[in-house]
Amino acid sequence: MRKVTAVGLLSGGLDSILATEMILKQGIEVIAFNVRSPFCLCKKDGCAAVDAAKQLNVPLKMVVAGNEYLRMLRNPKHGYGKNMNPCIDCRIFLFKQAKKYAREIGASFLFTGEVLDERPMSQHYSALKLIEKETGLEGQILRPLSARLLPETDAEKNGLVDRTKLLDIQGRSRKPQFKLAEEFNLKDFPCPSGGCLLTYTEYAKKIRDLFTHKKRITLPDITLLRVGRHFRIGKNKIITGRDETENKTLTSRQTKTDFSFELPDIVGPVTILQGPKTKKAIKTAAQITAFYSDAKTGEVNVNYGREKRNQTIVVSLPDKTEVDKLRVGNDDKPKKKNPKHTT
Repeated sequence: MRKVTAVGLLSGGLDSILATEMILKQGIEVIAFNVRSPFCLCKKDGCAAVDAAKQLNVPLKMVVAGNEYLRMLRNPKHGYGKNMNPCIDCRIFLFKQAKKYAREIGASFLFTGEVLDERPMSQHYSALKLIEKETGLEGQILRPLSARLLPETDAEKNGLVDRTKLLDIQGRSRKPQFKLAEEFNLKDFPCPSGGCLLTYTEYAKKIRDLFTHKKRITLPDITLLRVGRHFRIGKNKIITGRDETENKTLTSRQTKTDFSFELPDIVGPVTILQGPKTKKAIKTAAQITAFYSDAKTGEVNVNYGREKRNQTIVVSLPDKTEVDKLRVGNDDKPKKKNPKHTT
């Protein structure tokens, strides 16, 4: 008999780990597949998929969500959730990537840790069917955790998978998954609930601001949104570090056209100014730099420049109200109003 190989979408979340374990227990070879998103909240090495693959002892194929993903994010066909999360279009993107890889290696079918009705936007029945249709994968995506509530897939019909050993989990409760994890003796859940920055209200504001003011978006633009406090003044973007690590990051990310700012004699942040270098923009960036420094009152010297901070401007400390008006989002202590989890 031909060896059966399946490609499993592995995020590193509990659901995808359980689904993979279930397929392995049927004697099927599994190749884990992960699309590394710039919006993942779990880990820098692929949303914990690396750790999960090691725990499951399966090989892992990782690809990076690049410019094609960003184009989709700017104008998703099926719209956004409450914030900037294009959940349905994101799933379509992931499955298209997995489909391409599965064909390259001659895999028999695809599977995922999705649970029926667990995610309100992308995991209700009609959404699952829509995603299959738009990816050309109708009947080819197995969802082991909810399979007995869904129509038989080709893999089940062809006897590649025993349907009686699949499950009928439905809804948002995690109790069935935790129980199954105990049965499988799984004690370490890397990134057990996952997470996506696009579901955060504050981060969504920064994405919208970026899309509004910049036509061509790159991955470095996106990753920089995670760093520092962000401000907008007309065509200018101002980013100021919150700690030493972020100061170093901003310094390393400074482009040839950016100005950077720092106080010469007082502890404070590094600030980056992007956009036209008008007198107003330079003064505002210097004031924001001074505001988040240890300076208390009076006028403050701020050094600035391109490659070297060899120019100085003297500014007075601005009012908090003044600074807050320019803030994009509120990234000191982000609050997630509608958390979504990867599967």
